[in-house]
Amino acid sequence: QVQVVESGGGLVQPGGSLRLSCAASRSIFSIYTMGWYRQAPGKQRELVAAITRGGSTNYADSVKGRFTISRDNAKNTVYLQMNSLKPEDTAVYYCNAHLIATIPRDYWGQGTQVTVSS
Repeated sequence: QVQVVESGGGLVQPGGSLRLSCAASRSIFSIYTMGWYRQAPGKQRELVAAITRGGSTNYADSVKGRFTISRDNAKNTVYLQMNSLKPEDTAVYYCNAHLIATIPRDYWGQGTQVTVSS
């Protein structure tokens, strides 16, 4: 059973925009903090943006002002709107569901490739 599924990746030119979507099961989406991570070639996976159940957000400094994370609770879906894309944004983007608990839990999507190139 797939609980976290992301989509929307692709090839885009520098300066372009792309929107990623991540659908999760209601049981996860209702209590987990949702986030987007990315992993570029030769680099560690890093947090790009996250959003709590209450709508609080945080972003990596490298994407502030360009990326926007949002969630639609009715659709159990989180989005990552990426604008003014740069080649350095090229990476595999992963949707993450994080449960804040005594023993934290994480669910990950399969990943979607985002390539920013001319």
